[in-house]
Amino acid sequence: MHDLLKSYKEIKKALKRMQSELKDSVDAIRVVRLEEAKRITGREKTVCNGDENKTERQIIGEMVGDTEFVIEWLETGRCPGNKRGIERRAAYERKKLMDPVRMQGFVSRSTAGSPCNLTDWQRFQLADALSCLTDRERECYVLTHGEGFSFEDTARLLQITKSSVQTLVTRAQSKISERVTNSLFFVG
Repeated sequence: MHDLLKSYKEIKKALKRMQSELKDSVDAIRVVRLEEAKRITGREKTVCNGDENKTERQIIGEMVGDTEFVIEWLETGRCPGNKRGIERRAAYERKKLMDPVRMQGFVSRSTAGSPCNLTDWQRFQLADALSCLTDRERECYVLTHGEGFSFEDTARLLQITKSSVQTLVTRAQSKISERVTNSLFFVG
């Protein structure tokens, strides 16, 4: 790491040297042009707007800036410009990382909510309960209750308003509860 930092500092010195040499050569060219303009026009005060190697000087200036950025990052260990490092962010400090395999031990198989845990009879009852809904009501109900999306996210997905989602879900809940109480498939 120290070798890398040392090489970047050497590169910065070389670039600064190139930058000053280019500036000196441009200044020398400007002086020659001013003297020629004075001789031709006969005026003492003459303006020379010719800027040789402008793009080259610009590129070298950007390279110097980039090397200074890298040097600062290597010296401080943080992205230049940030007030705090990522290790100081509270959100990352609060999260406890855990192995996914270990997390599976906390979930009961019967309450996991996986569709593979449903029996054929339960699937049939579910299909019967949802059969009384319109397509839009079914979409909203499944997204909010089945998939766990919020009303706002569901509205964004279906490109409707949040209040429409709330109305459709409320309507779907009342239809489903009526269907469950009146259906023969939900007895016993």
